[in-house]
Formats: sequence, C-alpha cells, structure tokens
Amino acid sequence: MSSDSVKGSRRVIVDHFEPDEASDPKAQRQLRGHLEQIDYMAYAANRKILGAAVGGADARQFERLGQAAAEARARWIATALAATDNGQTPPPDRIEKLRQLRMTYEELTEAYDAMRRMVERGYLAYAPAKA
Repeated sequence: MSSDSVKGSRRVIVDHFEPDEASDPKAQRQLRGHLEQIDYMAYAANRKILGAAVGGADARQFERLGQAAAEARARWIATALAATDNGQTPPPDRIEKLRQLRMTYEELTEAYDAMRRMVERGYLAYAPAKA
C-alpha cells in the first residue's frame, strides 16, 4: 500500500509492505526476506556513498548548518517586513528577492533535515560535542 501526503512544501511518500492475505505464509516470509535484503543493499549503498562524500557528522557541523538556516530565515522575514512597511504590496522585483531568500532558507533547512536523517538511519557516523 502506498499513500502520498504533502508536508510543508515537500512531498512525502509512505510505502509499507502489507502482505497479501491470499498468499500462503511461506510465500509471505520469503517475500519479507527478499525485501529485507533489498533494504539492506540500499542501506549499505547509502552508508558507503554518503560516508565517502560527507565523511561523518559532528555537533559543530549541525550547529553551523542550523545557524545558517536561522540567519536565512531572519533575512527573509526582515526583508518581507521591510518590503511591506508602507502597507502596499511590494513590486515584482522585491517579491522575487523574497522568493530567493525563502528558497535559501528552505534549502538550508532541507539540508539540515537530510543530514539528521542520515545520522538517524546510520548512514553517517556522528561525533557529539566534546564537553
């Protein structure tokens, strides 16, 4: 069964294995075994490729990425407030600037979330902050 939903501006697809009630239990176990092999191959590929491309993740990297996203959000909102100070709809060039600032914020937020998922799923090793 597959269901789609929209979360924020990104599409989330939820896809879970649901055994066919008509299948016999042996066929269901065999299919689950195959699916586990498939999932492990994807896990191993992600771990190898992401580990080589990114290395590991540490608290400092998360802090920098989070700070950059927060600064981008602040710039976007401050610019929107300044653009509407006079109570008028901003002209197209100012709207375009707002769009670019929002996209910057969204991209940094997505990158932060993606890196967090990589750690959560075990694709990247995480080194916590030293006390």
